Amino acid sequence: MNKFYPICIFLFFSFNCLRNLHAQEMKNHRILKIPSDTLYKEHIDTSKPKQKDLYEIVGNLFHKTKKADTAKIKPIGSKPVFSFVPAVGYTLVSKLVVSITGNAAFRTDSQANISTISGNAGYTQNRQIVLPIESEIWLKHNTYELVGDYRFYKYPQSTFGLGSNSNIANEDPLDYFYIRVYETLLRHITGHFSAGAGYIIDYHTNISERGNLNGVKPTDYYLYGESGHSISSGITFNAQFDSRDNSINPASGFYSSIQYRDNYRVLGSTTGWRSLVVDIRKYYKFPANSDNIIAFWSYDWLVLSGKPPYLDMPSTQWDTYSSTGRGYIQGRFRGAQEVYFESEYRYKISANGLFGGVLFGNLQSFSGAPGTRLQSVQPGFGPGLRIKLNKVSKTNIAIDYGFGRQGSRGLFVNAGEIF
Repeated sequence: MNKFYPICIFLFFSFNCLRNLHAQEMKNHRILKIPSDTLYKEHIDTSKPKQKDLYEIVGNLFHKTKKADTAKIKPIGSKPVFSFVPAVGYTLVSKLVVSITGNAAFRTDSQANISTISGNAGYTQNRQIVLPIESEIWLKHNTYELVGDYRFYKYPQSTFGLGSNSNIANEDPLDYFYIRVYETLLRHITGHFSAGAGYIIDYHTNISERGNLNGVKPTDYYLYGESGHSISSGITFNAQFDSRDNSINPASGFYSSIQYRDNYRVLGSTTGWRSLVVDIRKYYKFPANSDNIIAFWSYDWLVLSGKPPYLDMPSTQWDTYSSTGRGYIQGRFRGAQEVYFESEYRYKISANGLFGGVLFGNLQSFSGAPGTRLQSVQPGFGPGLRIKLNKVSKTNIAIDYGFGRQGSRGLFVNAGEIF
């Protein structure tokens, strides 16, 4: 999902959306046949406080609610459970921004894994329009999985040159329209393993450059080969292993995926080029008998051959979920090779699960143009707050403040965990 940062302030939450969510939960809890990966079960347990979410807190401000039957199981069913977070805020990229972020969780049948569709819609003071939608849809019996990533951006955004040695003072404002269409079909092979193929296109048009604000010439964008538009169109071959208990907010399990991308001129690409993305995530309870989680994430995005368009090279927060590099502005680092590692510790603040916290740290390194070596490792770190928006899907409002080098810092807000 696209994260908005720095100084974002929540002004309100949509009570009607939450009321509809509660009505859906009450329908879902009548389903008796429960798959092993049910997101939320609440039984009578005198040793633990009853779990709370934001709906119950907001609902109690407006009217009294009937006491829930805590002996019943309330799973995600075929009808979607929705979570929304409207917000007004301010970011380095956008200035004032009005946005709504949310997700839907559902099953295509009673034995299917939980499918999710996540989206964000925003409009900014810089006249940016952002409409990203990501989806993971498990078809019946988990035989096939559809993974989609669709975006439409009207997006003035700065670049800072190539490589992780680039200086933040070399800010070069760009403006462009961007359309992304990624769709992959994975087939279950055995256990938690699946593989498949997809089609992928990145289309940038009406690209314009202002030049480095500090007056340094020429810019890295000009030296790389400026153009008014670019297309990267090709096929992908994918393999995935996913044993996570919940893709929205994992508490245990392992996830890994490999994507090989081959772009062809015959499919409309500006240039022919190939890349590889390796995404690995692991989750542990720590301590083992607690609800606290320590999570690890490795994300490597490598151009194997050819010369991709400038805006299609690996870049900070341009991964599928716009998650890498908390502590830095989107697009801060860019290059033909990206190596990234992050760890996060997630812990309870309140026993009822309404509030939690995180501590995170990350490291990223980029090369410059294709054929060059990796440069300096740039760190990011910070604390975060979690507010339980929906205890059924385990969706949290994630509010993180990150710090980076050369004065980089900012607030990052999302519906759902970062990884």
